[in-house]
Amino acid sequence: MDMQKFGCLLMACAASLAAGEIRTERPNVILIMTDDQGYGEIAAHGHPHLKTPNMDRLRREGVRLENFHVDPTCSPTRSALMTGRYSGRVGVWHTIMGRNMLREDETTAGQLFRAAGYRTGVFGKWHLGDTYPYAPRFRGFDDAIVHGGGGVGQTPDFWGNDYFEDHYNDNGSWRPFQGYCTDVWFREALRFIRESRDEPFFLYLPTNAAHQTRSHVAERYRARFADVDTSEALKTYWGMIENIDDNLGVLLDRLEHWKKLDNTIVVFMGDNGSTMGQGAYPKNQQATWSETFNAGMRGGKGSHYDGGHRLFCFVHHPAGGLASGREVRRLAAHFDLLPTLLDLCGIKPPEGLEFDGTSLTPLLKKPDDKTWPERTLVVENQRVIDPVKWRNTSIMTDRWRFIDNKELYDMAADPGQAHNVIKEHPEVAAKLSDFYEGWWKDVSRRHAETTPLYIGAEQENPVQLNAHDWMPPSEGGTPPWNQPHILRRPVGNGTWHVQAARAGSYALTLRERPAASDFPLTATTAKLRITGMADLSQPIPEGATGVRFEVELPVGRTQIKTWLDGKDGVSRGAYFVEVEHLGGR
Repeated sequence: MDMQKFGCLLMACAASLAAGEIRTERPNVILIMTDDQGYGEIAAHGHPHLKTPNMDRLRREGVRLENFHVDPTCSPTRSALMTGRYSGRVGVWHTIMGRNMLREDETTAGQLFRAAGYRTGVFGKWHLGDTYPYAPRFRGFDDAIVHGGGGVGQTPDFWGNDYFEDHYNDNGSWRPFQGYCTDVWFREALRFIRESRDEPFFLYLPTNAAHQTRSHVAERYRARFADVDTSEALKTYWGMIENIDDNLGVLLDRLEHWKKLDNTIVVFMGDNGSTMGQGAYPKNQQATWSETFNAGMRGGKGSHYDGGHRLFCFVHHPAGGLASGREVRRLAAHFDLLPTLLDLCGIKPPEGLEFDGTSLTPLLKKPDDKTWPERTLVVENQRVIDPVKWRNTSIMTDRWRFIDNKELYDMAADPGQAHNVIKEHPEVAAKLSDFYEGWWKDVSRRHAETTPLYIGAEQENPVQLNAHDWMPPSEGGTPPWNQPHILRRPVGNGTWHVQAARAGSYALTLRERPAASDFPLTATTAKLRITGMADLSQPIPEGATGVRFEVELPVGRTQIKTWLDGKDGVSRGAYFVEVEHLGGR
């Protein structure tokens, strides 16, 4: 979709509001998504140690989707949730290396709700791009307070963030916040609700907890598990989940006090399987498999078995006729939520906007609807630069899971996916394989495209490039995507794919750490290559914290690569590069 067509779609949505096509008593929307909390990590789902009374309440008083699926990792789920489209279709199939940035011509939930007259806000983890035009303040959100990258303490985040008393990006400017990260997100969400007064609002509240980049929580939460014989890391993880539950309780209490709960659609969901699930990072030291609980499902975060992508999803909206205690067992997915929310709010999507998902409203109101059609959906976990056909793929129906074109599981008889029955049901495998072939041909049409980082844009200048977004070819394997990696000063390098928004003079300052850290370079020579335009080198003065190059660039796409060479012959790419448009056309 080109930008002109995109603008027309949003104008059409706004026009529908003016024409009275949207109900006057529109419900508010609060979409809460936790990070790395698996289906089994809710007390009502049988967890032996966690106490989650407020999550349990939403499950009990709302409609629960019991066959609900997301992508197996963070950014892909978020991209599908925000667009109602397959993550592979919108350019997001990894969490780093530039493959986590949502293409600029995609339409987001924030844009659609804002065009329909809603006040929009996001607080927490965005993970779909940190700079123009990908950051949430450019994607339809009136109020956006977020950390950088995919977790507090990752490479794009404010240097030194560690979950407590951090700096977060407040609508384009980093500023300090008091308290624990999850407490901050919920506190800002409550402020946003208060400030919305009588106007309808769309609130997206994606917590970074219980992500494991830098696991921290107040000691009183770890102390709740003092008598459990397990690792301190697992106690911290559980504590992060119980802290979310406490904050959820305060949010529900405030909504009741403000008499907003009945006419607010509250959705509570997770973004992927448990980071502690069986098979998720089996070599880590956080917990042994025997210490985890995953409701009998196979796999954890990153897995294309159900433990990696079958998640909890509770929808609470008494005023909308969603009776408490309803259970939906039909197949549903993350990309169904945007068309569902639009439907529940009476918002007609602009003509020409295509969703892969479908509104679940009929099932939410009548779970045993016999007219609901059989669906076939796909989950994949690519995590490579360019997607590979049949890589870590699950083709799903209500009954079947077809894995990697070679395994078939009957979920009615074998929910733990222990027995491959492909030999007994070759006709089912053949049918699902044929479906996938057509699906792949459709979804892969733009797989060859690279989403560029913008430099020199009037909307954000200067910008900081960082190693989180290095793309191969890269020496040293996976780029240093979090700050603990940077502290270890790994030997590696990579390329930034950029779009120069304006012609003119640019300054590029190469650093090992952001300027505020005042970290002196140990290298003696700095090199800069801009493909087809510049190959530059200069000595590094002793004690310098950065090396500045100035170049002339035209409008258009190019690639940037850097080197910081030491006396010992060791060369690293600059982990951070500040890029500023100095002037010109």
